[in-house]
Amino acid sequence: MSDSIRRFLFEHYPVRGYLVHLNSAWRAACEPTSYPPAVRQLLGEAMVSTTLLAATLKFEGTLTLQLQGPGPVHLLVAQCTDRHAIRGVARYRHVPSDAAVDVAEGAPLNSLAGDGQLIVSVASGAEGAGYQGIVPLSGGGLASCLETYFASSEQLPTRLWLAAEADQAAGFLLQRVPERERSIASPDEIDELWNRVGHLAATLTPAELFGLPEATLLRRLFPEDDVRLFSPTPVFFQCRCSRERVAGILRSLGEPEIRGILEERGAVEVRCEFCNRAYAFDPVDCAAVFQPPEGRQSSSRLQ
Repeated sequence: MSDSIRRFLFEHYPVRGYLVHLNSAWRAACEPTSYPPAVRQLLGEAMVSTTLLAATLKFEGTLTLQLQGPGPVHLLVAQCTDRHAIRGVARYRHVPSDAAVDVAEGAPLNSLAGDGQLIVSVASGAEGAGYQGIVPLSGGGLASCLETYFASSEQLPTRLWLAAEADQAAGFLLQRVPERERSIASPDEIDELWNRVGHLAATLTPAELFGLPEATLLRRLFPEDDVRLFSPTPVFFQCRCSRERVAGILRSLGEPEIRGILEERGAVEVRCEFCNRAYAFDPVDCAAVFQPPEGRQSSSRLQ
């Protein structure tokens, strides 16, 4: 159950699901930053959600879930690649301890992020081509927002259950997919099954989601159904930052801007928001950044 995603489906019915457990990958994502409990919980749910969403799609690239709003948690980004490499970061405003509104554990989503929006985007291919879906944030939580996203953008009835603690996070997704050919069930039977399994899954508790093996959990939830559980796929933390990417950022800022920073500080340091790794560029490094491409390739300090 450690750092994996598992697919399951109901035999003879067009209903599938996924189970995600994040342990060491989740802790590695949080290690660079000491988040308040509510922010950490929301980030954990977002990273589980991103993994679940990526599992439902066929793509090559990166799926990004981005939360934006005017509340204390004003920005949150969680990403998962087609290989199930994940990373995430949250940005929040510090709230005084005596403020009337505090970032407290268990606070509704709209009290953490305000009346913002949730953006789901997929970038694939060398040029990052893809698509994007946007839904408003609601007081029902992140799972409710994503159910709205699936209904509006994917036209697939979907239910999600999410949970996150200090050292682990988990999620459960049910989805009704287009009816398969040669299905032995009638439309009325499929409707009845979808409603029934939704009610049964709604009894799921975080303790069961964290503590029960996947096969045991599915038998407990759906004892009367024939459910096929597939082998787990590993999920792992991986940051895609590199010295070359940082050099590209400096290049986009322009040579006059970088020269001003060098005059003020003597060096340029860029720290990755996802993994907290620092990249330092002294004057020689910065000069190499702005060399023509043929000269830039010969600089060993940028390899």
